[in-house]
Amino acid sequence: MVSMSELLFDVNLQQLPDDFLTGDWHVANRVLNRTNPATTLARAERFHLEPGRVAIQAPGQQDVGNWQVQRDTLLNRPYLELNMEQEKTRALVTRLRRSRDGSSSQLSLYFQSGMEMQLTRP
Repeated sequence: MVSMSELLFDVNLQQLPDDFLTGDWHVANRVLNRTNPATTLARAERFHLEPGRVAIQAPGQQDVGNWQVQRDTLLNRPYLELNMEQEKTRALVTRLRRSRDGSSSQLSLYFQSGMEMQLTRP
């Protein structure tokens, strides 16, 4: 049996198209570090990203807003800017892996607060 990680390939983040981030994402893993554990983002179970809009779902909570990809000028690294009703933050996209057909993906984010999160899309 072939594991999911063997079927996924790294995407060059300097050439990452924004639409590779759209869709329904499940939070597979997170490390809070110094992040407030009570926030919707810290408790998130699902992210729904569609062009310009984001909905984050946590147990008994939801936060909505907008998002966009920003890039730093030196290395052209992609940052996910999240402007939600309850929180405004930014996360560095540290890794994106996806299947050849784009049907499954893994996304790794590193937030300003120090929180690390891995999202999966089936």
